Amino acid sequence: MKRASRVLFFVAALSLSACATAPVQAPSAAAPGNYVLDPAHASVIWSLSHAGLSQYTARFDDISGTLNFNPDAPETSTVDISIASDSVSTGLPKFDETLRSEAKYFNAPAYPQIRFVSTFAQKLTDTTGTVTGDLSFRGVTRPVTLQTTFNGAGKSFGHPGDTLGFSATGIIKRSDFGMDTLLNFGIGDAVKLRIEAEFNQAQ
Repeated sequence: MKRASRVLFFVAALSLSACATAPVQAPSAAAPGNYVLDPAHASVIWSLSHAGLSQYTARFDDISGTLNFNPDAPETSTVDISIASDSVSTGLPKFDETLRSEAKYFNAPAYPQIRFVSTFAQKLTDTTGTVTGDLSFRGVTRPVTLQTTFNGAGKSFGHPGDTLGFSATGIIKRSDFGMDTLLNFGIGDAVKLRIEAEFNQAQ
């Protein structure tokens, strides 16, 4: 019985592989209109210097957002992303609670949402560009520019429409948003952001 189950699983896997196609990297291949962030295929990872010894790295686990995509002029597309500040995750539960609750850190009770709303985009190549937007964090709003790559348009299993994939990187200063704790003790001010996101066509 176990052998039969393995055979069925193998056949099913082959069938899925046969149906899968590589994403098309040309933005013009994507359908225009509204897309919704797929939280199962999205991540916001951040890191900063720990006394010059390493890059301390963590992430957020609760991300949502929308994208209005124009394949004919990608630079006119707009994005609106929200992050639950209490979803910060370092892998250390006690430290996570400290970061979430204390006023000198994320202070999630007072500022439950981190939000990025695009205001301007610039096309550099067919698949790369910059996206500038207003980042609201801890009651402060400042412009932030992300280096962005369009990974492609394709199909994601379980979603009938198009799925668009993007990668982005950027750097912010935490002190710009009132988070200056331990700056004098070697904890870095510059926070590196690495973002991976898939958006599914709205139905």
